[in-house]
Amino acid sequence: MFSLLVNIPANAKWAHNGVTIAGGHGKGDATNQLNRPHGLFVDDDQTVLIADHSNHRIMQWKNGDTTNGQVAAGGKGKGKGLHQLNSPTDVLIDKETDSLIICDCGNRRVVRWSRRSGTTQGEVLIDNIQCYGVAMDEQRYLYVADYGKDEVRRYQLGEKNGTLVAGGNGKGDELNQLNYPTYLFVDRQQNVYVSDVQNDRVMKWNKRATEGIVVAGGEGGGNALTQLYHPHGLFVDTLDTFYVADCYNYRVMRWTQGDKKQGTLVVGGDRRGEGANQFNFPIGLSFDRHGNLYVADRDNNRVQRFSIE
Repeated sequence: MFSLLVNIPANAKWAHNGVTIAGGHGKGDATNQLNRPHGLFVDDDQTVLIADHSNHRIMQWKNGDTTNGQVAAGGKGKGKGLHQLNSPTDVLIDKETDSLIICDCGNRRVVRWSRRSGTTQGEVLIDNIQCYGVAMDEQRYLYVADYGKDEVRRYQLGEKNGTLVAGGNGKGDELNQLNYPTYLFVDRQQNVYVSDVQNDRVMKWNKRATEGIVVAGGEGGGNALTQLYHPHGLFVDTLDTFYVADCYNYRVMRWTQGDKKQGTLVVGGDRRGEGANQFNFPIGLSFDRHGNLYVADRDNNRVQRFSIE
């Protein structure tokens, strides 16, 4: 995970138009299609892993091959067998074990799936959890957002109960509460950033804090630069600048640490649509180590890459 510490210049800009690097051939389950892609993860070699939500599978698209992906997990229909997934929402790579860790949302479990060839099923790491987003820190602790309990927990791999690190005080908009947390990012200090969707804000919970700090939004759902509207995918760079998929505003925003008041537009924001400069519910977000931006454009059934200029 943390070979992906990305150095992005403070004044960086990205191409206005994205290039489709996965999907974009309508909604479907062929290897060149996606169906409501959600979370994504970009490996060191620019291989992109995608939680292909409504196809109940994880797809892997190798850099340069934009015509077809390969099924990396699931793809055996919706179900709760160990060889199946049900509406996965997020995925990451655990380098140590060369495996995928998947938020198998519809099955209310987190599963691990080896990337070695010949793997036909996963193993359950955590069950009975309404998970949406997963993240891993440098010590290989796993963080899971539970939208049912409005909390984030940290787990040692193999542990079932975990430690509360954010929320857990019921659903609400106080600083010690969350309301439908989805995607996460954990920085090198083990501070947790969380998209607090129904509160239209991004929260940062410092390590061992009992309440969070609003670092973006929190001004009600809207499209001003001070606002977010159902934020989802998150990414934090080495300058602690963070990027968020501002889903219902059809844009990607960035916030620098110095400016808590308003963010700046990175890409999108040109109304909802399927143009190269438009989104239809951008939900997943990641970067490669060169600083190129990847966005899972959910209802356009594609992943867009925006090159850093």
